[in-house]
Amino acid sequence: MKAYQRKLDIRNGCVDLSHGSGGRAMAQLISGLFHEAFGNEWLARGNDQSAFDVSAGRMVMTTDGYVVSPLFFPGGNIGSLAVHGTVNDIAMAGAHPLYLSASFIIEEGFRFADLKMIAESMGEAARTAGVHIVTGDTKVVERGKADGLFISTAGVGVVPHGLDLSAENARVGDRVLISGTLGDHGVAIMSKRQNLAFETEIVSDSAALNDLVAKMVEAGGRGIRLMRDPTRGGLAATLNEIAQQSDLGFHLREEAIPLKPGVAAACELLGLDPLHVANEGKLVAIVAPENAAPVLAAMRAHPLGRDAADIGEAVADDHHFVQMATSFGGGRIVDWPSGEQLPRIC
Repeated sequence: MKAYQRKLDIRNGCVDLSHGSGGRAMAQLISGLFHEAFGNEWLARGNDQSAFDVSAGRMVMTTDGYVVSPLFFPGGNIGSLAVHGTVNDIAMAGAHPLYLSASFIIEEGFRFADLKMIAESMGEAARTAGVHIVTGDTKVVERGKADGLFISTAGVGVVPHGLDLSAENARVGDRVLISGTLGDHGVAIMSKRQNLAFETEIVSDSAALNDLVAKMVEAGGRGIRLMRDPTRGGLAATLNEIAQQSDLGFHLREEAIPLKPGVAAACELLGLDPLHVANEGKLVAIVAPENAAPVLAAMRAHPLGRDAADIGEAVADDHHFVQMATSFGGGRIVDWPSGEQLPRIC
């Protein structure tokens, strides 16, 4: 006869140390909250790992940690962000993401209601992206030992045969494509953190990009040299990293870079450069010039790429500068390895 197991008091209850002790309370938390949110055949087996079949091809794997504050922000929360970020890291290899793991470090006293919302948003984000969260881990730490909740993830996917996206593939003359407006996520986070209100709410762009990437690969194939998601450090840090890895430089056109008016105004108010602000639902692609037009058309035909733009090109540059020209003929260095910004005529 199965022992009676009391349900979690989602509305009023909180996580306590017993939920990380490995006993009945922990099993109750996992089965009554995480399994309900993520439910699939792999989790249902109750093992400490999951075995699964994969299609033929090269495997890709990624891992990441999420410590965002605040945990809830306009357009998402730490849960959906963890799924989107992991899926996107896989997708940037041109891969089809398959399975994720999720590890939770929960601070004692964290509300079940908030944890349930976060778990449910993770489950929904995974289902929308077409991936499964198949294994995980839960730890509970004492009050003050974590900022509410930390999430670590890992993900695996399969790269189509013959596709190898890497910075070393970039060539002089390649076009720089961006999938949409910059800075939405970072400004949404900072405005929430600073309790700032704007006439129009700025919402995070957090989204899974794997379907967009599949359409791009279909249109451009090997003409796509590499893709990156410009998260921490924004577009500037991403292109600077690519410049160092590819032994090239980049010339950007300022007027071509898409930016929402509200984000531009918020950046001006906060003293930020939008090119340095984080994004969680955008990608930058370096594409051979002969493939740029069809790839850009495929991006604009997708809901997550409607504002896609060709913003510049790769150039020969021993100094690996990322330079931005204005419509007035002047310009500046977008980013140096040291993080300096210096004026420069482009």
